[in-house]
Amino acid sequence: MTVAVFTFSLLGAMAIGMPIAFALIICGIALMTYLAMFDSQIIAQNVINGVDSFPLMAVPFFILAGEVMNTGGLARRILNFAIALVGHFRGGLGYVAILTSCILASLSGSAVADAAALGALLVPMMAAAGHNRASAAGLVAAGGIIAPVIPPSIGFVIFGVAANVSISKLFLAGIVPGLLLGVGLCFAWWWVVSKENPARLPRKSFTEIWRALIDGFWALMLPMIIIFGLRFGIFTPTEAAVVVAVYSLVVAMGVYRELRPAQLPALLVSTAQTTAVVMFLVAAALVSSWLITVAEISDQIVALVQPFAGNKTLLTFVLMIIVVIVGTALDMTPTILILTPILMPIVKQAGIDPVYFGVLFIINNAIGLITPPVGVVLNVVCGVARVSMDDLIRGVWPFMIAQLVVLALLTLFPVLVTGPAKWFGG
Repeated sequence: MTVAVFTFSLLGAMAIGMPIAFALIICGIALMTYLAMFDSQIIAQNVINGVDSFPLMAVPFFILAGEVMNTGGLARRILNFAIALVGHFRGGLGYVAILTSCILASLSGSAVADAAALGALLVPMMAAAGHNRASAAGLVAAGGIIAPVIPPSIGFVIFGVAANVSISKLFLAGIVPGLLLGVGLCFAWWWVVSKENPARLPRKSFTEIWRALIDGFWALMLPMIIIFGLRFGIFTPTEAAVVVAVYSLVVAMGVYRELRPAQLPALLVSTAQTTAVVMFLVAAALVSSWLITVAEISDQIVALVQPFAGNKTLLTFVLMIIVVIVGTALDMTPTILILTPILMPIVKQAGIDPVYFGVLFIINNAIGLITPPVGVVLNVVCGVARVSMDDLIRGVWPFMIAQLVVLALLTLFPVLVTGPAKWFGG
């Protein structure tokens, strides 16, 4: 019965248009009332404790880095380098979008920021080259969701805090799966572009490629700094967020000089607004999380999936299907905050590696960002690329299927995650 109270109170609050953070609090109140233990002080205490976490300090710095990246010229220079490198291939601009998405993912950790930047810059170029505008926008949207998987990742930070799992290990374990998502997109784009006859960009000379590399050198150095620093323990993920933000500011203002001091207040306000939304969600989710533990909802879910408990791969598939379904209705952050306290006891009891599960969980949630009807990245790309939602949904399907295939392969072959993670982790 507690599962029904939890589910229907949460869905009911969302159905009447209540913001998800408030819906989470209402859900907690409903559970407390059902368990005859309502106490407003418990709600207040859990809301405060929800954001009283040192690792969560990484979130505003990663968000700030994303804002600086788009405004300060880092994203544009990375795009120019990708064009010089692979733009001359058949459908080259699509491969440019994928390569740029992978590089930008290692700078911002924000799917929305990356998709917005590429949607505004690349979709008009791809349409002018003869590509279907909806397919181009769909590729950009699918490329944007690589950002929560390749470090630095805001999703890994939130999951690591909620699940009490090492964020450094999550970061390092996400590198190869994130790149595999890009490889999956390449195959899907090759299939899509085989039906088109786009114009090709001229092949760049070695000198032009070298100039693009030199121009974007300082932007391209940032992923190396993050991976090197985490790999050798020079800084923690929280400290890495500060390094990313400060480095981006120094490069944008001191090297490229495209970010002026007068623009900083607007960037800081935008960062603060986005951070406030994320942090309030985290704070509100702890109320429900605490009551999930008290009401032993996880134990009831364990009983439901008990028939699959004997096979780790089958159980992981079942859990991934649950996350896919929930991800169509909820944004990434609330999905992480709601499902993590429910699923982690099942994962630990089954003996599944929490880091491995965390990578699959975040990939699954990232794919949810491009699944209708809620898909946040879809809405962003619709706006910046000037494509209708119906057309974009049709355009994104091949790429979403490719990424689901990659997720299935990672589920079937855990070594694709755990093997590289051990190497990067030392």
